[in-house]
Amino acid sequence: MSAALDTQGPTGGGGWVDRLAASRPDWVLMGPFMVYLALLIPRDYIFPYEWRAAASVLRGVGALLVVWMFRRHFPPWGKPHWLIAVPVGVLVAWGWVAGQHFFNDLGLPQQLPLPPFAGEFELVDPRDKLGTDALFWVTVVTRIAVATTAVPIVEEIFWRAFLLRALVSWRDFDKVPLGQFTWVSFLGVSLLSTIEHPANWGVSILCWMAYNALFCWKKSISCLVITHAVTNLVLYVYVVGYDDWMFW
Repeated sequence: MSAALDTQGPTGGGGWVDRLAASRPDWVLMGPFMVYLALLIPRDYIFPYEWRAAASVLRGVGALLVVWMFRRHFPPWGKPHWLIAVPVGVLVAWGWVAGQHFFNDLGLPQQLPLPPFAGEFELVDPRDKLGTDALFWVTVVTRIAVATTAVPIVEEIFWRAFLLRALVSWRDFDKVPLGQFTWVSFLGVSLLSTIEHPANWGVSILCWMAYNALFCWKKSISCLVITHAVTNLVLYVYVVGYDDWMFW
């Protein structure tokens, strides 16, 4: 196999992936998340709304392919801690819903009140565009599938394995132990999460604080992936079951 195609890890002969990981370990941890964000472009600007299922699959598979490519260069995943991860995930999902309704009752703007996000929150019920037949359910199932598989993996690699350490020491983040606590990193990551969730910015900060605290406690990427997956699953099941589409 030529060097250009060799993607083996440190024991596999030093292909371009190994060289990239050695020179830019930050790119390894940012890469899956950046690909996932980039694939928002086809969903929002290229595919018609009726193709949302295909767009979800494209984002999920594309991001996971990058995860697979860099799989030998991630930090240790750690123990899953199922008995902690699952109930915390359920609790965070409940807090996301209850917290957002509480903030709405207080009159706080749901949309992040800063440019370029400032403006009225627009509630979109996908049934208005897709109907209630097979296309709607295919879209729902694919979105939930991606939200409980690809999303937790790529986001936890970026937010907890990379950025939470990078805000401790950006140039030497890979020397920072997983889960090391500083107020700057803990609060910084929590506040930056609003960029990803501008329509639920208040509860996003609280959610990321909970995730950060769990990561600082258990120091396990696997634990956070499970927690994040459970949160997304419970949240989306609630959305579909109770027709509360502000969280879709």
